[in-house]
Amino acid sequence: MTTFYGSDYAALEFFDPDIAGVLISELDRLRGGLQLIASENMSSPAVLTALGSTLSNKYAEGYPGRRYYGGCSEVDKAEEIAIERAKALFGADHANVQPHSGASANQAVYGAFMQPGETILAMSLPMGGHLTHGAKVSFSSKWFNAVGYGVDKKTEDIDYDEVERLAKEHKPKVILAGGSAIPRLIDFERFRAIADEVGAIFWVDAAHFIGLVAGKAIPSPVPYADVVSFTTHKVLRGPRSGAIVCKEEHAKAIDKAVFPMMQGGPQMHTIAAKAVNFKECATPEYQKYAKDVIANSQRLAEGLAAKGIRPTTGGTDTHLSLLDLQGVGVTGADAELRCDAAGITLNKNAIPFDPQKPNVASGIRVGTPSVTTQGMGLEEMDVIADVIHRAVTETDGSADNTVTKEIREQVTDLVTRFPAYPR
Repeated sequence: MTTFYGSDYAALEFFDPDIAGVLISELDRLRGGLQLIASENMSSPAVLTALGSTLSNKYAEGYPGRRYYGGCSEVDKAEEIAIERAKALFGADHANVQPHSGASANQAVYGAFMQPGETILAMSLPMGGHLTHGAKVSFSSKWFNAVGYGVDKKTEDIDYDEVERLAKEHKPKVILAGGSAIPRLIDFERFRAIADEVGAIFWVDAAHFIGLVAGKAIPSPVPYADVVSFTTHKVLRGPRSGAIVCKEEHAKAIDKAVFPMMQGGPQMHTIAAKAVNFKECATPEYQKYAKDVIANSQRLAEGLAAKGIRPTTGGTDTHLSLLDLQGVGVTGADAELRCDAAGITLNKNAIPFDPQKPNVASGIRVGTPSVTTQGMGLEEMDVIADVIHRAVTETDGSADNTVTKEIREQVTDLVTRFPAYPR
């Protein structure tokens, strides 16, 4: 019988060349193209080291000092460090770092504050919300009465008057702010006032923008919200996972909802990786990166607008732009395929009041966290705007297209000068 103890790539390559090949191919993919998906980033080698550690072996149901298994003295230290760093980073009373993902963090928030059949008021998915905010196919709609608010037709930003009207009409137990395609800052103070007026819990799903908050590049929802859920793998640049911070009065409810209501054993290697990430986020270098993410995002949106690809809301305040392709006569699905053939990874996305089906869409979503992590700046955003525009409007999705090949060369030049995970 083969015994395998190695944790390095050479050992894996010897033991399982098939999976080792996938790891190398994925690294080649990252290095070979522009990564512009707003919900993705590149974790540091330090984060990846913690993820691949022996902490993965430990079962640790419960919380530090209150486990249901023995032998947790060391993993308790890792979780306590992660908790304290999260509280310090976000100025929060309480933190729970056990959620496996953003969706499981959101499940826990529902579990802490709501009973089946009660009402939540949240941004509807077609307007920029998230599946777990009340979409018909999600548990959030099947278990709860989900009322959706949208955006103003003229500004394409959140319609706060509609939020207030619906809150007064439906008296929700919880009001939720946040989503997956919101390019503008959210008025947390206005949401807080509306929640207070109707006696609702105010919850912010900050999955997309929490990294900008950590870098002090945008205002924080923490002073206003009862509870804030988030992922750790987007702008934040940590492992793929989730977390929750909340006011002290809700700490017991949140902890009980995470465990034992929604989850069993936590992933201690991932919690350690979150702790590493939170330490990275507390550095001046990270704060500069966060501000650069926004500057790059705004420059890219301006460049695309100048070429006839319209940013919804007229621009962006964050790491992402939502772009309307109707003016250039291309669907989001076609744009995604054309860009992919040219070495540009982004995603089709519905725009507000979209006439297309979601799997076709009239827009694309473009984010700058990954390229900023690679060190690209404003000049490179001008190049990226040009190659996106050309790929969308001058190619047909074929790798053999002459223009596609030209764009590929420009992309290769960029990622060679600013490599992902430089050797």
